Amino acid sequence: MAHYAKLGINSKVIAVHVVADKDCQNADGIEDEEVGRQFLENIHNWPLWKKTSYNTQGNKHNSGDDSKAFRGNYAGIGMVYDEDNDIFIHKKPYSSWVLNTTEARWQSPIGDAPELTEEEQDTHIYEWNEDNQSWDKNEI
Repeated sequence: MAHYAKLGINSKVIAVHVVADKDCQNADGIEDEEVGRQFLENIHNWPLWKKTSYNTQGNKHNSGDDSKAFRGNYAGIGMVYDEDNDIFIHKKPYSSWVLNTTEARWQSPIGDAPELTEEEQDTHIYEWNEDNQSWDKNEI
């Protein structure tokens, strides 16, 4: 089975559809993204489709073989297809954050939040403070 993201305005993912393998194969029996896209276009009368990998998250493949990672993340409704980097990404959470294309995710300008100690994990959380450009530790 193949998965395809239906793209709307500004390449926003508005749906994800599953397509049978036989409906994605060319005349030689080889999976071909364009064949699957045309299949969906004919059924739904919608031209904007991009294949997505159910097994890819953070530009890593769940098999452990990251050479199989495809388009950064499995597409979900509300995500965006970034054509320049050929990846699916979540909405940018803060204006100061930058796109880490290697991991297909948004990252704060100072990096990831610090690690909580084992004792703090049930009682605290780090939250981004856009005004101060810092990670603030808050009680849950």
